[in-house]
Amino acid sequence: MGYKVFVPDLPGFGENTPLERAWITEDYIDWIKNFAVNNSLERFFLVGHSFGGGLAAVFSAQFPEQVEKLILVDAAIIRVENLKRELLTQIAKILKLFSFMPFYKSARKFFYKFIASDYPGLEGIMRQTYLNVVKKDLSGCLPAISVPTLLIWGAKDKITPLKDAYLIKDKIPGAKLEIIPNIEHAPYLKVPEILAEKILNFIRL
Repeated sequence: MGYKVFVPDLPGFGENTPLERAWITEDYIDWIKNFAVNNSLERFFLVGHSFGGGLAAVFSAQFPEQVEKLILVDAAIIRVENLKRELLTQIAKILKLFSFMPFYKSARKFFYKFIASDYPGLEGIMRQTYLNVVKKDLSGCLPAISVPTLLIWGAKDKITPLKDAYLIKDKIPGAKLEIIPNIEHAPYLKVPEILAEKILNFIRL
């Protein structure tokens, strides 16, 4: 049995049209809904990685009648404040003590651009869009997901750590978890064959 695969760039990413304003989660959910309608996709398997995984989870919770099965790969869903922000706050305070020194302005600029920023590669509208979506805790939607769900996670993921996978699994009724040893946040780059095999095995059940 063959499958028709769609791999769209989300608005603001890849080759898609740049955004004219910062988007929020609901904007992306509407876009996914319209993409399905425009491509005559009444019911489909939905795969989401990281940023896209969070959106896939929300979409599946809202429109279960359209999702045959859901696959979340190292999904960005859980938002728990950690020690990093407190540490950065303390570093900023210490740095301020040296405001009288000639190097202060350069050091401060470097700190906020490359260290304090969670997403130093993003600027302007896309940075705000990313913060609007990724900084929002999406775990509230998980208990409402009623479609068969598989979580695939890199054992050494530091961006969306493995503990997130266990939390997500516990919140989605009947969800299954597959862990890929020695892999970090991007299994689609490091072990695409293994990732594809796990996805195919799940959707063929």
